[in-house]
Amino acid sequence: QEQLVESGGGLVQAGGSLRLSCAASGRAFSNYAMGWFRQAPGKEREFVAVISWSGGHTDYSDSVQGRFTISRDKVKNTVYLQMNDLKPEDTAVYYCAAKYGTSWSTPRNGMDYWGKGTLVTVSS
Repeated sequence: QEQLVESGGGLVQAGGSLRLSCAASGRAFSNYAMGWFRQAPGKEREFVAVISWSGGHTDYSDSVQGRFTISRDKVKNTVYLQMNDLKPEDTAVYYCAAKYGTSWSTPRNGMDYWGKGTLVTVSS
């Protein structure tokens, strides 16, 4: 059974950093783009970042560009989201997702698999 499990969430002060991890199991996600999405209280889920299965292409939302970095370790079947200079508006449940595609694709929607999420809270 395919499974994506997020970890690394928590409480951090504004300006601080966190690194989220997403461990994939149950299949080889090497041919899947991996992405991060988030949902803040009372808001719709939104795209944050995505990395192609080759690892050579990434895409970020405007709100996190320059502060967040997505990466993946294909040997460990894990994707990471390094979050720096966190702001209170980054507070949300962060979800990992995967989508089958080409080596260069960086999809922002239509994901095939989802994790259950990890909560990030940024205090002011």
